Amino acid sequence: MALLRTAEVAARRFNPDARIRLSPGVDGVRFDLVDEPERGDDIVEHEGGFTLFVAPGLVGTVDVADPHDRLVVIPDPGGAGP
Repeated sequence: MALLRTAEVAARRFNPDARIRLSPGVDGVRFDLVDEPERGDDIVEHEGGFTLFVAPGLVGTVDVADPHDRLVVIPDPGGAGP
């Protein structure tokens, strides 16, 4: 997930507390830069060297989709999904 790591590293140059938060959105999943998790968020330390805050109930795998290298979450079978 080099794209997520690159985004976090770039954001942290301006704000050392910046992290990426995944949450349900109108058209799927939102990927926002935030300073801290919201109440109930899972904190995921990725082995690629970045941290994600994940909204409650959001279950799946982050993937890159065309066009334009768009980030999406693919729901896990049996999971709640986005």
